[in-house]
Amino acid sequence: MKAWRVHTNGEPRDVMRLEDIPDPEPGPGELLVQVRAANVNFPDALLCRGEYQAKPPFPFTPGVELCGEVLAVGEGAGKDAPGVGSRVIAQPSLPAGGFAERTVVSAANARSAPEALDDAEAAALHIGYQTGWFGLHRRAHIKPGETLLVHAAAGGVGSAAVQLGKAAGARVIGVVGGSAKADVARELGCDVVVDRREDDIVAAVKEATGGRGADVVYDPVGGDAYAKSVKCIAFEGRIVIVGFASGAVPTPGLNHALIKNYTILGLHWGLYNSKDPAAVEACHEELTRLAADGSVKPLVSERVALKDGSDAVQRVFDGITTGRVVIEP
Repeated sequence: MKAWRVHTNGEPRDVMRLEDIPDPEPGPGELLVQVRAANVNFPDALLCRGEYQAKPPFPFTPGVELCGEVLAVGEGAGKDAPGVGSRVIAQPSLPAGGFAERTVVSAANARSAPEALDDAEAAALHIGYQTGWFGLHRRAHIKPGETLLVHAAAGGVGSAAVQLGKAAGARVIGVVGGSAKADVARELGCDVVVDRREDDIVAAVKEATGGRGADVVYDPVGGDAYAKSVKCIAFEGRIVIVGFASGAVPTPGLNHALIKNYTILGLHWGLYNSKDPAAVEACHEELTRLAADGSVKPLVSERVALKDGSDAVQRVFDGITTGRVVIEP
């Protein structure tokens, strides 16, 4: 079978190689799946560059989430494991990621793909939307009528937060970079769109909120985005730190948080898989319901062939894509 493999760290376009390797076999508690779609995530590029918190041994295959069809079930998978022919979404266990024709996943962590979504959409529902749901509900406890400020609102992570914010009854302000991304943010449902290249973010948020500021900030960017957020956060507002796509990790001024009475919340969604797996399952059920009633639908902007995988990962890292880019082997 064909799979993208990384033998040394560097830019994804330079270090990802499409190779022929033997078909994997499911071990105890595992499922062998035919990959039908694998969503490209920012961490895939960080893995290639050696900058992610997890550092799988070489050679490894990137691709941290997928939608696939079960081809075989390993011993000890359990009576509740998805059967052969089932369509599932799952996170492969590195070093055998999802940018391949086939891979293995844990039966315990494989979940039924929502019937309302096609393969590419289902592949994009898991990590980004789980992160958004936990960030907005578990960490920030967002309420109907509150104002949510989403940075990188036209991107994969941001677009999920926009849809989930609207589903929660919030008024959503989306920050983007460029007119094309502004159009995407409006289509996603943002009530107000701020182009950071043209607009003063702080002034725009204050104007849109009558001077109050945003009740919740969803920040997957860091750097200057965080610096602007603390200047337009509302009294008793909550800033959810999701990641640092800008490459700059901000240093919070805790005296400022004290003076303005706001909360800085960290979110590492992956920890919930081990700390509270029941909550992850409950979130999946809620996301499936929201997909069924049309409240959320992953924005798949590009569907690319397996042979174009390295270019796709590079472009996501470079920040020139909108929504989700999905590889369809």
